[in-house]
Amino acid sequence: MEIIAVYNVKGGVGKTTTAVNLAYRSAADGWPTLLWDLDPQAAATYVMRREPIIEGGSKSLIRGESELADLVTTTDHPGLDLLPADFSYRRMDVHLHQRKNPATRLMKLMRPLKQSYASLILDCAPGMSLVSENVMHAADALVVPLMPSPLSVRMLEQLFEFVERKDWPDLKVLPFFSMVDRRKLLHKETIESLRGRYPSILETEVPYGSDFERITLRRAPVESYAPASAAAGVYRALWQEIDSRLQGAAALREVRAEPALHAV
Repeated sequence: MEIIAVYNVKGGVGKTTTAVNLAYRSAADGWPTLLWDLDPQAAATYVMRREPIIEGGSKSLIRGESELADLVTTTDHPGLDLLPADFSYRRMDVHLHQRKNPATRLMKLMRPLKQSYASLILDCAPGMSLVSENVMHAADALVVPLMPSPLSVRMLEQLFEFVERKDWPDLKVLPFFSMVDRRKLLHKETIESLRGRYPSILETEVPYGSDFERITLRRAPVESYAPASAAAGVYRALWQEIDSRLQGAAALREVRAEPALHAV
């Protein structure tokens, strides 16, 4: 099961629309996919036309009194299921701090999902917390929507430094530019500068435009109602690029493992 987390320290950068549309494309490619809404604001749950969970909550999950699989609901899209958000997620950090090995707790909760899903897409809450550390520890890829602004430059520097300190060599940090307006000189200069410093930034850019804002109004992935639109094409390209990077990372891990296998 590939675990792809859509994350940024800042809010309002397009995390939810990215997570929803990547999850839809993963399912459309034939992979059984689960979208987990980890944001207590429940934006992804809203877009997928479902209701937040209000019973049990994060405390029950972290204590092991309930299973993730028991909270899964279907969506209107074939092959795509949803773990709705819970407002109690705002206190998940507190519950994690009370457990042994708190930084790996969510990873343990996710393991049984491998029996049912090929892709797990996480729509993460903004901020740097024990929950986000859990997510990074468990994920194969961290997809980071970036607005082309000076604050994004600072955030990306801090994120790469944090991942390096934690020594997670197999975590693919995959930033991409979101809400891009190429008419703005600041956007063009920021994009050019960051691409020069961080070659891992994806080529696909999500432009600023009403087609992307309309996703939350339509409450559906854009490809489900406008498959021929430019917006649908952008998310298809983004998914293909992420999938390609992950396949390359998987091949590299296999090469690294070969000497140990031969030694045995």
